[in-house]
Parts: sequence; C-alpha cells; structure tokens
Amino acid sequence: MQDIDLSRIKTIDALDVRGKRVLVRADLNVPVEAGGVADATRIKRIMPTISKLTHGGAKVIVMSHLGRPKGQQSAEFSLRPVASKMQELMDGTPVRFIGDCVGDDVERGIDALAPGEVAMLENLRYHSGEEKNDTAFAKKLAALGDIYVNDAFSSAHRAHASIEAIAHELPAYAGSLMMAEIKALGLALERPERPVMAIVGGAKVSTKIDVLTNLVSRMDVLVVGGGMANTFLYAQGVNVGNSLYEPDFAATVKDIIAQAKLSGCEIFLPVDEVVARELAPGTESWVVDVNAIPSDAMVLDQGPKSIARLKARLGEMRTLLWNGPLGAFEIAPFGEGTASLAREAARLTKEGKLVSVAGGGDTVRALNTARVAQDFTYVSTAGGAFLEWLAGRELPAVTALATSEVLSTREAVATGQI
Repeated sequence: MQDIDLSRIKTIDALDVRGKRVLVRADLNVPVEAGGVADATRIKRIMPTISKLTHGGAKVIVMSHLGRPKGQQSAEFSLRPVASKMQELMDGTPVRFIGDCVGDDVERGIDALAPGEVAMLENLRYHSGEEKNDTAFAKKLAALGDIYVNDAFSSAHRAHASIEAIAHELPAYAGSLMMAEIKALGLALERPERPVMAIVGGAKVSTKIDVLTNLVSRMDVLVVGGGMANTFLYAQGVNVGNSLYEPDFAATVKDIIAQAKLSGCEIFLPVDEVVARELAPGTESWVVDVNAIPSDAMVLDQGPKSIARLKARLGEMRTLLWNGPLGAFEIAPFGEGTASLAREAARLTKEGKLVSVAGGGDTVRALNTARVAQDFTYVSTAGGAFLEWLAGRELPAVTALATSEVLSTREAVATGQI
C-alpha cells in the first residue's frame, strides 16, 4: 500500500457494541452446489469477528455478494444456503435470513433481532447500485446499522457501495480477518525482516507485470516460476521448446531484469526442468538441463537441481512471500517441485527461522495438497486483492477504513467534537 497510514484503521478489539446494530461486510462468495455450500472456508474465517460481536451483545447484520447476478434477483445467486451453513457453524446462535438488503422488510427484520443474534441480508449485487459504488445505495445500507465493520479483505480491491462508500457514512472498523490480512502483508511486503524472498509463479508474465515490477524494487530475491519462467528464459536466449511462453513480452521481461539489477534484487530462474511431450496424467516425463529442452517437449516443473538451489537460498532468508506454483502442480508428478519447496518453507517456519506469507487460489491449493498450509505464518484466501497489494496499488476498502472521518458518539465525546 502506498501513502496510506494503516495505523489509522480502527479495530473491533475494544469496541463497545452492546445493543448496537453492527453491519458486517463479509466475502461469502462461496461455491454453492445442489442447494448447499460446497466449501465453507470463507464462512469459517469470519467466525472470530461474528462471535466477538455477538458475545459483545451486538445485533449483527452480515452483508455479502455471491456471483454476478448483474443487478437482477436470481435464485441461483441467493445467499439463503450460505445463511443456513452459517447457522450450522454458530453453535446455536440464531441466524435470520432476510430476503433483501434494503427496504421496509429488511428494517423490520433487523428490528426483530435480539442482542447477540445474527441476520444475513440477501445478495448485495441484486441491486445495481452496489457495483456502481452508488452513494444513495450506500446510505440505504448505512441506515440499517449504527456501526460498520469490514471483514472482507478478499473484496478489498473493489470500490463498491458496501465496501467503499458506506465507510464514509458510519463509524468504520476493520474486522479480525481484515486486520490479520493487513498485518500479514505488512510483515512480508511493507516492513519485512530481511533478507526477503518472493516466489511468483503462474502461467503468464502479462498478468503479473505490475506485481513483478513492484517486487523487484522491494525484494532481495525474486523467484520466477511456472510458465512465466519460460518467458524469462526465452528473453535470455534459451530455447524453451513447445512450452507455454509469451514471446511478445520478452522486452518487458528484459526491462524487469534491468530494474532488478538497479535495485539489487537477485532473480532466480531454473537451471534444470522436468519436461514431457504432453500435459496429461501418467505421461512420460524426464529431467533436462535448461539449455537442452527438446523442441517437441514442454516444461512442466522445475528440476531437482533448481529446487535444491532454491532450498539452499531459502535457508538464508528471514521472510518469504509466495504467490503462484512453480509448475503444473495439479497433475502428478509436476507438483513435486512446488510441494518440496513448500515443505522446506514450512519446516523453516516451524523452527522459527522464517516468516512465511502465501496467497492466491492456486497457491493455497498447492500448499493444501502438500499438507503444509497450516505451518505457514499466514495463508491468505484472497486472490485479486492479494495481487493488487503485491502490485503496490491502493485497495479501496483499506483506504476507506484508514481515511473514514465518521466517529461514533463515544469517540466524538472523547475528542471534544460534541
């Protein structure tokens, strides 16, 4: 984050919520299959915030989006199954589902809440004003509560009404998950203990130009993996055979390498590769030197010498920031490089030698596959917001929380404003 005083963000830690209506913006954009929630991870991760508020005697009103209904009501995108799943996770605390997010029926539903109870509003994106960051829509939402809490870091890169505009209508606070994400990224990116290494994987350089450009000015070591590494190798004159790469971005890669040299950032590329003639389960694969990739083969993972070099360099680091796998980890055996390095990062973290922060959907899946996600210092479930932060961009939600000037009555009295 650039030019934002994160210390100005208020937390719910010492917040008096007894009897207050607290609007909580969560990201409950979860997979719903056959009328039920298929993966409740995002619901579970906001439970600390919900529990803290309910135990504090608040009337908690949860808001979220689900999918892309494009301003129209659609049973396919209803949050009703999500409310049912939350009810299961709440250990007896009632969760009332309300079939809209603004209007008289919503107000009556909230009025009926007792302190310590929870209501979930229907999909915010049923209303076009949500994605337009419409002030009028934000005011309608704000009228439902006394306090606003944002616990949706994974939506923090979106300037939507329930994320940005509403923070200027009510006293605004960060929830427990939001603060955990901000603190973790601060540890890894804003004020890391050095030396610090970033691992950036993925298919295409074109999707992460800003991330790479920002990181080479902040990191001591930048490891490039996945298909992106092929484009880096190609830019340096290596024949990458039938591999995925982007020849049109060779000049961009050369600029990034030049910037890295100026910043004193070491770029780590593979020295050997695992190759095959097709990406398919059970296909024949073998290891070759990076300068001996067959013209009819494709690179699908980094080789054992490359992983050994990476492990040795990682052992010299104090902080690790990881986004993206090193190879085609979804299909065996092309996930072994990623898994092996992940296990080493987990070991160093458990021994107190490394602060490890990882994020992004593929990264989380790879760490879970390697069964080491729980051993990292922090694993972010955010995708787009995580990448936006890595690219050095301001996130509308975080900026709104840090710059909100709306005070609670208690704060206004304490500061002599009333």
